[in-house]
Amino acid sequence: MVPVIAYFGPPGTFTEMALDAALAAHDPALGGLDLSSDVTKVDASSPAATIAMVRSGEADYGCVPIESSLEGSVPATMDALVPPARSGIDGRVQVFAETVLDIAFAIAATGPLAPEDVRTIAAYPVAAAQVRQSVAKLFPNAEFVTSGSNAAAALDVASGKTDAAVTTGLAAGLSDLTVIADGVCDAKEATTRFLVLGRPAVPTRRTGTDRTSVILDLSNEPGSLMHAMNEFASRGIDLTRIESRPQRDEAEGRAIAGRYRFFLDAVGHIDDAAVAEALAALHRRCERVVYVGSWPAVRTTGSAPPDHAESLAWIDSLRQGEV
Repeated sequence: MVPVIAYFGPPGTFTEMALDAALAAHDPALGGLDLSSDVTKVDASSPAATIAMVRSGEADYGCVPIESSLEGSVPATMDALVPPARSGIDGRVQVFAETVLDIAFAIAATGPLAPEDVRTIAAYPVAAAQVRQSVAKLFPNAEFVTSGSNAAAALDVASGKTDAAVTTGLAAGLSDLTVIADGVCDAKEATTRFLVLGRPAVPTRRTGTDRTSVILDLSNEPGSLMHAMNEFASRGIDLTRIESRPQRDEAEGRAIAGRYRFFLDAVGHIDDAAVAEALAALHRRCERVVYVGSWPAVRTTGSAPPDHAESLAWIDSLRQGEV
């Protein structure tokens, strides 16, 4: 059976490019992803829609953006990763791989345009924030018009809604547009990290350069976040990302005033004894722990968790009466 992989579309987005890169880099020996045959790619309208397709079984896997080096994490993806309350394993999705793309944009139009003739530029908000200064210099008369994605911005130009678009070269080509400025970005070496996820399964094998991610709902009492983070710190585990998002009342679709959930990324894998101990302690302490996954990190930061093998061997020898 050919796996179906959803991605934040339409075709031509950086997310499709990231998915192609992840597929090309996939190592079957690491497990996690069942990609033994060709795949069928299906575009979705948003990160939330992509994850919903995975959660419902409409797609086997999904690819979504999670973090920009310029704009930080993608809130829509973070919120969509949270399973519905009391859904159990059926509502959880799990990350098996990631990829990082260098990000620079193409400014495209239906044909050659003088800079002063560009009055409106369609742009996805995240993209607009990354090119605002450059566009002001290149096209001094232009104003941004919000679009649903980088590829959708190209479609807006093709349909005559705007003069130009902040898009990708791939999307410009798909819409038969002319690139009037290329490699546009306000910061050098800008990147975006993308996740490849599916329904719960055995994690990708430990590589020694891994990332583990969890979502925590904490009790509303002093020190609860500090105690949770100390479960990592006391075991020598590096945290590389700590962020909060408002908790929501799912029945009424509103935020719960004063209540937040926390998203933590740690260096290490669930098969590292220190990481497993920390997760077990969080399960005892927190109102809810959502295991997002353990997978190979493309660009590692922080220190690897300590090796507990010698200590565990000592404990085992005590149990056997050998020491």
